Amino acid sequence: MIGRRRHKPAAGTPELWADFDAEQTCHDPARVPTEAPASPAPVLPAGKGRVLGSAGFTPAGTTRKERTARIKAARTAEADSRRALMGERKAAADAEQQARREASYLPASGEAGRQSLRAWRRLKIEAHRATSEVLSVAYPFLAEAGLGSEGTLIGRDSWSGAAFVYDPWVLYERGEVTNPNATLAGVIGRGKSTLAKSLATRSIAFGRRVYVPGDPKGEWTVVAKAVGGTAIELGTGNRLNPLDEGPRPAGIADGEWRTAVRQRRLALLVSLTEQSLGRALLPVEHTALGAALDHSVAGAEGRGEIPTLPLVVGRLLDPAGAHLGSTVEQLRDDGRQAGHGLGRLVFGDLAGLFDGPSTVGFDPDLPMVSLDLSHISGSDALIALVMTCASAWMEAALADPAGGQRWVIYDEAWRLMRAPALLARMQSQWKLSRALGIANLMIIHRLSDLDAVGDAGSGARNLALGLLADCSTRIIYAQERGEAEKTGAAIGLSRTEIDQLPDLDRGEGLWRIGERAFVVRHDCTPAELALFDTNARMIRRPPP
Repeated sequence: MIGRRRHKPAAGTPELWADFDAEQTCHDPARVPTEAPASPAPVLPAGKGRVLGSAGFTPAGTTRKERTARIKAARTAEADSRRALMGERKAAADAEQQARREASYLPASGEAGRQSLRAWRRLKIEAHRATSEVLSVAYPFLAEAGLGSEGTLIGRDSWSGAAFVYDPWVLYERGEVTNPNATLAGVIGRGKSTLAKSLATRSIAFGRRVYVPGDPKGEWTVVAKAVGGTAIELGTGNRLNPLDEGPRPAGIADGEWRTAVRQRRLALLVSLTEQSLGRALLPVEHTALGAALDHSVAGAEGRGEIPTLPLVVGRLLDPAGAHLGSTVEQLRDDGRQAGHGLGRLVFGDLAGLFDGPSTVGFDPDLPMVSLDLSHISGSDALIALVMTCASAWMEAALADPAGGQRWVIYDEAWRLMRAPALLARMQSQWKLSRALGIANLMIIHRLSDLDAVGDAGSGARNLALGLLADCSTRIIYAQERGEAEKTGAAIGLSRTEIDQLPDLDRGEGLWRIGERAFVVRHDCTPAELALFDTNARMIRRPPP
């Protein structure tokens, strides 16, 4: 019987098959060759396919020696093919290694000489541990570089120890903020009022003026007088006429000026009426209010006087003539509720404040002007009415394009934002800040105060959130831990910044200017601390 024996080669080498004769006989005569092959079986060239070395068939009578010779020949052919294949692989590996040697790579040990940027020998010193404040000299890139040296010195960066300087007009000119408005929030007793007063008074040295359209606690009166300004104290016999024209800008034509004054007066009357009635005015009420204003202005100017609120209220309750398709009787009916609403400022609990010509003047050239409302006590709605009249009286100076750069500071702004009409006026002033050259500063206790403005999703709430969005500078002093999360969500603080808020020391605040953040410690001189002190009645001092 003739069979085939498989010679299994090593891994990666071709197989070898060799025929063998088991019994020297063949059951199939057709398979028995007539004579032995003259030469070994052919071998395929290396790399051209599978190499098969075979000893072929061995006829009967072949000796063991001949069979052994055939097997050796087949193995020799297999070994030659394997050596050729391994030679090709080694040549390819040598070529790849030579290409790597010739390529330009950075040495494993780094550049040589000065280009290595390190010492030649290993530095052998003992490990040293210190705080980040001490190591700030060795590692100077742990904190921001600051906002430059142009502007008002505030204090020191708590992270780097460097001086911190801030000026909204400079930052706007450099393109680092999109608007000059700022929000200052902090719980009671953490120093936010001191920061606001320091920022205002130090800005005066750079030619800026400061307006405080409403000071409910009277804290700015002593500051305004100390810097050479004035404080107008309402409720002590002084009276303001909110319909005053105000200073006229140079170069404006008569018709343009009259139109601007009428628009400002009518907007004020609408705000006051809506606050008094607690609702928006109807279209016919707008018409009646406009007619009363026009008739009052015409009558006052005919006598050489300035129109006042009593004249407007009188024309609402007793119109002087028809107006825009409405008869006298229709105007009287349409303006009846508006007249009684405005009557609170003339005959009600606010009588004597805005019901006649102004007894004090407004000098826009003074370094600081404050309206002291501390002598007026009442509800937030009452304060909002007073603030509306007072701010309108001051807006005439703000509208002057030649007025220069000015700070407008709204202290205790949370009380003002509860009046939708006054909130709308504030938003208008925020939007026009760049055109007017002013920077508005809104001072509140916490950002959650905005949740008290109107209902969720209401127009008033959206206006309040819009004021916050229109502030490129957000200064946050210490907040309670529960408020820190709300504050971070409202203005988009990072987790690291949120964790900083409850741990801020007194006089230390997180400044978020655009997308940059700083923790700043406010520094004051002894004279400033004495001037800005709001704890005088809480601290027992020995009698003189």
